[in-house]
Amino acid sequence: MPVKNRFAELQDEITAWRRDLHENPEILFETHRTSALVAERLKEFGCDEIVTGIGRTGVVGVIKGKSDTSGKVIGLRADMDALPIHEQTGLEYKSKTDGAMHACGHDGHTAMLLGAAKYLSETRNFDGTVVVIFQPAEEGGGGGREMCEDGMMERWGIQEVYGMHNWPGRPVGSFAIRPGAFFAATDQFDITFEGKGGHAAKPQETVDTTVMASQAVLALQTIASRNADPIDQVVVSVTSFETSSKAFNVIPQRVHLKGTVRTMSTEMRDLAETRIKAICSGIAATFGGSADVKYHRGYPVMVNHDAQTEFAAEVAKSVSGGCEEAPLVMGGEDFAFMLEERPGAYILVGNGDSAAVHHPEYNFNDEAIPAGCSWWAEIVEQRMPAA
Repeated sequence: MPVKNRFAELQDEITAWRRDLHENPEILFETHRTSALVAERLKEFGCDEIVTGIGRTGVVGVIKGKSDTSGKVIGLRADMDALPIHEQTGLEYKSKTDGAMHACGHDGHTAMLLGAAKYLSETRNFDGTVVVIFQPAEEGGGGGREMCEDGMMERWGIQEVYGMHNWPGRPVGSFAIRPGAFFAATDQFDITFEGKGGHAAKPQETVDTTVMASQAVLALQTIASRNADPIDQVVVSVTSFETSSKAFNVIPQRVHLKGTVRTMSTEMRDLAETRIKAICSGIAATFGGSADVKYHRGYPVMVNHDAQTEFAAEVAKSVSGGCEEAPLVMGGEDFAFMLEERPGAYILVGNGDSAAVHHPEYNFNDEAIPAGCSWWAEIVEQRMPAA
């Protein structure tokens, strides 16, 4: 396939971009160097329009095909931000910034989309317009939501949008996808139990928040085991338990719990929020205390659209010879906001036998570059074939 041949030729150049990004990770919306580098490359490629500052530090590039009789406009999105993790890979191009690293492969996603943009700018062998979207703050900041709220879809008339993520444990360059709900909604909760502190030798004079909160930690697990339909997915995890006193002989006045909820449907999301509030309030009242529950809704369920998913899978087959059905993923992905605005699909590309994402020894596999670039380029050329 000509596309794959061209990306084999470009692989060293794209790899150099990727490793430069890896050395210089930036977190959330602070992708100033990364965004400037992306804009500079798009300008070198000869993109027809380049706009920065969408969603604070996002970058958008527009590439017009040789013709535009179809009027079609397709968006391709890559995320740019790194994670607040101290890298432990020992690579020669390891992070130069203490406490920050590309532990999820967004350096690879950005480099692959830049590679696709270079090819598409060179050839323009399509009928329509492609919009390349470089997004900040995927890792918890909601950069996708902010780019949408800045009117990105309307401003460039984007009709469909496609995204990709590398996947450790899958053969390098292989693909997997699924229609419908794919990545989970990700919510957080803060719960403060208030009681009456006192001396540990006189528990009868206190309202013990440690006992209260401990009961709640266990009871919250009944949301999945006794409230949810067994065929639905819901995960409730208490991840922090902090008392207001650190002394050996003091029963604390308050206890603060934090945690996360992962669901695959609006119904389960509503159920989890309702039950968390009811369980904690009920337990607190039983012990004579009170509970303040704050439930924060994060990323929604990421839902692939059926027609676009089928098309994306066929493109993957044309690039790599196959495309498997991916499992449900209980992690979150803020490409969900873009898929709420426009039909589209999100696909996984194999990263080989690497450490898991969000691990300090993770590294993006540069051998996946030709397949990833080819998929993005073929999405454009097959969806908007040259007139």
